[in-house]
Parts: sequence; C-alpha cells; structure tokens
Amino acid sequence: MKPYLPVTLAGAELWLLADKAIYYPEHRALLIADIHLGKAAVYRKLGQPAPHGTTQGNLQRLDRLLTAYPCDRLIFLGDFLHAPESHAAATLAAIEQWREQHPALPMTLIRGNHDERAGDPPASLNIEVISGPLLLGPFALQHEPDPHPTRHVLAGHVHPVFRLHGLGRQSLRLPCFYLNERVSLLPAFGEFTGGFQVKRKGAGKIYLTGDGGVWAVSS
Repeated sequence: MKPYLPVTLAGAELWLLADKAIYYPEHRALLIADIHLGKAAVYRKLGQPAPHGTTQGNLQRLDRLLTAYPCDRLIFLGDFLHAPESHAAATLAAIEQWREQHPALPMTLIRGNHDERAGDPPASLNIEVISGPLLLGPFALQHEPDPHPTRHVLAGHVHPVFRLHGLGRQSLRLPCFYLNERVSLLPAFGEFTGGFQVKRKGAGKIYLTGDGGVWAVSS
C-alpha cells in the first residue's frame, strides 16, 4: 500500500498522505492541520495523565514528510500551539531546534481558534501568521470549515474520524479525510488530539488513514 493516494478535487491533483497531511504537487506545498504542539504538556500541568514526547514525535513526522516530498512551502491550517502554556521553555526549544533544520523553508500559519488563545509563535521561528483564508490554486485554505464564495475550502478544526464496524460489537475509529463538494476536511496531524466522528452524506467521500496507507471507504 502506497503512503499516499492521488485524488482530483476542484480540478486540481492533491495527494492524501497516510501521515494525515496533504501534499499539493503543483505548488510543492505541504498542508498540515491541527498539530496542537504542547498539548500533552498542558494536560500534565493540569495534573492529568498525558503521554510524553508528543511534540518531538509530531516534529519528527513532519521531518519525514519534508524529506519524502519536495516542498517549497509548509502551510499550517490552524492550531499550531495548543494553549498559552504551550509557550513553555521545553516546548519552544524543541520547535526552535526543529525550525533550525529547515531555515530556508517558507512556513505559513493560518490562525485557528487555539492560536487565538495561545498567541502567535515566537518571531524567531520565522513563521508567517495570517488570519486567513489563504488562496492557493482553486482552494481557500483556512481553519474553520466555512464555505468560501469562490473557492473550494480545505480546512481543519473538526479532527474527523470514521468508525469501521467489524464482527459483533467490534469497531475501530480511524482518522480520515472528508472530501465534499464545497468544503473538505483534513484529519488532525497531532497525535494527542482526539477526533469527531463523521458520517458520509450526499456526494461526500471519506478516505481513511492507517497502517501506512490511505484508502476510500466503499459505498
């Protein structure tokens, strides 16, 4: 199984990546939604059990994608940092070190609802921050899945997952891309993010990610 699945959306070719991102080959752009860096640290500060190493793990996954796909631009579709507490020294040091490995790569953050609370990334990260939407080809890139008057929307925010049913009561929830006629959703890139279960409606198409591959949910 390939780690990506080419699809045509709004007349453009996109690659849905098994690692919960989109590669736009025409523009050599990597699209990432809802990475939520520093979220686990916020939960631990509140006294709740949360895994260690999620920030490093997410950044390592990003590194692998930047190595695998030729990128001229990295675009975050909102929720880069999870909360004000994500500005903790250890979290920012890890992000700074990661950024130093890609000094020439242009990066853009389209503010999401968590970014509004957390505040923008430090200027030293050299990440362009905009309120959105960002127009690229036939697409409006934004955080909230609100329709755009002239473009097809690629958005995050929802963290879509789909439940597969097996024998008896067995089931499995997997992150998914949910492509629709006017607004399409990316899965959350971050590992510690949860998900909102979606159901296929009308002409919508669901593509699951898991086990290193991407595949369509059959009708």
